[in-house]
Amino acid sequence: MASQNFTDIQQKTIISAIKKAELNTGGEVRVHIENHCKLPNVLDRASEVFAILKMHKTKLRNGVLFYLALKDHKFAILGDAGINKVVPPDFWDKIKDHCIAMFKEGKYTEGLSDGILMAGEQLKIHFPYMSDDVNELSDEISFGNN
Repeated sequence: MASQNFTDIQQKTIISAIKKAELNTGGEVRVHIENHCKLPNVLDRASEVFAILKMHKTKLRNGVLFYLALKDHKFAILGDAGINKVVPPDFWDKIKDHCIAMFKEGKYTEGLSDGILMAGEQLKIHFPYMSDDVNELSDEISFGNN
Protein backbone atom coordinates (compact mmCIF):
# COMPACT_ATOMS: atom_id res chain seq x y z
CA MET A 1 0.00 0.00 0.00
CA ALA A 2 1.31 3.45 -0.91
CA SER A 3 0.76 4.85 2.59
CA GLN A 4 3.51 2.51 3.84
CA ASN A 5 6.02 4.64 1.92
CA PHE A 6 5.29 7.68 4.09
CA THR A 7 5.73 7.83 7.85
CA ASP A 8 3.12 9.48 10.04
CA ILE A 9 5.42 12.49 10.39
CA GLN A 10 5.85 12.75 6.61
CA GLN A 11 2.10 12.55 6.10
CA LYS A 12 1.56 15.25 8.74
CA THR A 13 4.15 17.44 6.99
CA ILE A 14 2.26 17.19 3.68
CA ILE A 15 -1.10 17.82 5.35
CA SER A 16 0.39 20.82 7.15
CA ALA A 17 1.51 22.22 3.77
CA ILE A 18 -2.05 21.79 2.45
CA LYS A 19 -3.50 23.64 5.44
CA LYS A 20 -0.91 26.43 5.13
CA ALA A 21 -1.50 26.81 1.38
CA GLU A 22 -5.25 26.99 1.90
CA LEU A 23 -4.87 29.83 4.43
CA ASN A 24 -3.95 32.11 1.52
CA THR A 25 -6.53 31.01 -1.00
CA GLY A 26 -10.05 29.79 -1.52
CA GLY A 27 -8.52 27.04 -3.68
CA GLU A 28 -8.74 23.47 -2.46
CA VAL A 29 -5.73 21.13 -2.58
CA ARG A 30 -5.74 17.34 -2.39
CA VAL A 31 -2.93 14.80 -2.64
CA HIS A 32 -3.41 11.26 -3.93
CA ILE A 33 -0.57 8.73 -3.78
CA GLU A 34 -0.52 5.22 -5.13
CA ASN A 35 2.20 2.82 -6.20
CA HIS A 36 1.09 2.27 -9.79
CA CYS A 37 -0.71 4.44 -12.31
CA LYS A 38 -3.69 2.36 -13.46
CA LEU A 39 -3.88 4.04 -16.87
CA PRO A 40 -1.18 4.56 -19.52
CA ASN A 41 -1.54 8.35 -19.39
CA VAL A 42 -0.89 9.96 -16.00
CA LEU A 43 -3.26 12.87 -16.70
CA ASP A 44 -6.06 10.44 -17.51
CA ARG A 45 -5.49 8.68 -14.19
CA ALA A 46 -5.29 12.00 -12.34
CA SER A 47 -8.61 13.00 -13.95
CA GLU A 48 -10.15 9.72 -12.82
CA VAL A 49 -8.93 10.24 -9.23
CA PHE A 50 -10.12 13.87 -9.37
CA ALA A 51 -13.63 12.59 -10.12
CA ILE A 52 -13.47 9.79 -7.52
CA LEU A 53 -12.52 12.36 -4.86
CA LYS A 54 -15.40 14.59 -6.06
CA MET A 55 -13.01 17.49 -6.48
CA HIS A 56 -15.20 19.01 -9.19
CA LYS A 57 -17.86 19.72 -6.55
CA THR A 58 -16.25 22.90 -5.19
CA LYS A 59 -18.33 26.05 -5.52
CA LEU A 60 -15.74 27.90 -7.65
CA ARG A 61 -14.38 24.78 -9.37
CA ASN A 62 -10.97 25.60 -7.88
CA GLY A 63 -9.70 22.23 -6.71
CA VAL A 64 -6.11 21.12 -7.36
CA LEU A 65 -4.94 17.52 -7.29
CA PHE A 66 -1.33 16.49 -6.77
CA TYR A 67 -1.23 12.92 -8.11
CA LEU A 68 1.80 10.68 -7.55
CA ALA A 69 2.33 7.07 -8.68
CA LEU A 70 5.47 6.20 -6.71
CA LYS A 71 6.72 3.00 -8.31
CA ASP A 72 5.81 4.08 -11.85
CA HIS A 73 7.52 7.47 -11.37
CA LYS A 74 4.49 9.35 -12.68
CA PHE A 75 3.31 12.69 -11.39
CA ALA A 76 0.65 15.20 -12.39
CA ILE A 77 -0.90 18.37 -11.06
CA LEU A 78 -4.47 18.82 -12.19
CA GLY A 79 -6.54 21.95 -11.69
CA ASP A 80 -10.30 22.18 -12.05
CA ALA A 81 -12.14 24.17 -14.73
CA GLY A 82 -12.43 27.34 -12.63
CA ILE A 83 -8.65 27.54 -12.33
CA ASN A 84 -7.90 26.52 -15.90
CA LYS A 85 -10.19 29.30 -17.21
CA VAL A 86 -8.06 32.02 -15.63
CA VAL A 87 -4.48 30.75 -15.76
CA PRO A 88 -2.10 30.22 -18.70
CA PRO A 89 -1.74 26.65 -20.06
CA ASP A 90 1.75 26.26 -18.56
CA PHE A 91 0.59 27.41 -15.11
CA TRP A 92 1.56 24.18 -13.32
CA ASP A 93 4.82 23.50 -15.19
CA LYS A 94 7.22 25.34 -12.85
CA ILE A 95 5.66 23.71 -9.79
CA LYS A 96 5.65 20.29 -11.44
CA ASP A 97 9.30 20.64 -12.52
CA HIS A 98 10.32 21.62 -8.97
CA CYS A 99 8.48 18.64 -7.48
CA ILE A 100 10.00 16.20 -9.96
CA ALA A 101 13.52 17.52 -9.26
CA MET A 102 12.95 16.86 -5.55
CA PHE A 103 11.49 13.40 -6.25
CA LYS A 104 14.62 12.47 -8.22
CA GLU A 105 16.60 13.14 -5.03
CA GLY A 106 14.23 10.86 -3.11
CA LYS A 107 12.64 13.83 -1.36
CA TYR A 108 8.97 13.03 -1.92
CA THR A 109 7.65 14.71 1.21
CA GLU A 110 9.65 17.88 0.58
CA GLY A 111 8.74 17.93 -3.11
CA LEU A 112 5.02 17.60 -2.45
CA SER A 113 5.10 20.11 0.41
CA ASP A 114 7.05 22.68 -1.63
CA GLY A 115 4.77 22.21 -4.62
CA ILE A 116 1.65 22.60 -2.52
CA LEU A 117 2.94 25.82 -0.96
CA MET A 118 3.95 27.14 -4.40
CA ALA A 119 0.46 26.33 -5.70
CA GLY A 120 -1.09 28.16 -2.76
CA GLU A 121 0.95 31.27 -3.57
CA GLN A 122 -0.15 31.16 -7.20
CA LEU A 123 -3.78 30.39 -6.40
CA LYS A 124 -4.16 33.31 -4.00
CA ILE A 125 -3.69 35.65 -6.98
CA HIS A 126 -6.77 34.24 -8.74
CA PHE A 127 -8.71 32.88 -5.76
CA PRO A 128 -7.85 35.00 -2.72
CA TYR A 129 -8.93 33.78 0.69
CA MET A 130 -12.29 35.23 1.74
CA SER A 131 -13.51 35.55 5.32
CA ASP A 132 -16.46 33.27 4.57
CA ASP A 133 -14.27 30.58 2.97
CA VAL A 134 -15.23 27.01 3.82
CA ASN A 135 -12.85 24.07 3.56
CA GLU A 136 -14.82 22.14 0.94
CA LEU A 137 -12.46 19.17 0.54
CA SER A 138 -10.59 17.04 3.04
CA ASP A 139 -6.96 17.93 3.66
CA GLU A 140 -6.10 14.28 4.28
CA ILE A 141 -3.94 12.41 1.78
CA SER A 142 -5.77 9.72 -0.13
CA PHE A 143 -3.91 6.53 -0.97
CA GLY A 144 -4.48 3.92 -3.66
CA ASN A 145 -4.44 0.25 -2.75
CA ASN A 146 -2.00 -0.98 -5.37
